[in-house]
Amino acid sequence: MSCTVLVVEDDRDLRETVADVLRDEGYAVEEAADGQVALEKLQSGLRPCLVLLDLMMPVLSGWEVIARLREKELRVPLCVVSAAAERAPSHVGCVLKKPIEMQHLLDVVAQHCGGSCA
Repeated sequence: MSCTVLVVEDDRDLRETVADVLRDEGYAVEEAADGQVALEKLQSGLRPCLVLLDLMMPVLSGWEVIARLREKELRVPLCVVSAAAERAPSHVGCVLKKPIEMQHLLDVVAQHCGGSCA
């Protein structure tokens, strides 16, 4: 099982903070500053145990990423992380509201990725 988490967030400070916390827990982390970069990584074969996906981003929004993943039938576990979490698509089962409580985030990642990969 992959122990890689893809963090898709346009706020660099938040993205780096989440990535650092996950790395400290033993996860491999890939980062994307927008949905286009995330989609390119996934289309090139990256198969993370979880994608933490912001909804409101430049270039390609989280909503657009979700739509394109469905079109291409790329099945990856998604968790929407957004201040607009209540507007997340209903078929996305995992939703975290910003501001993120890091322990809750770690619990969600552990559920999807089988705990620490250290």
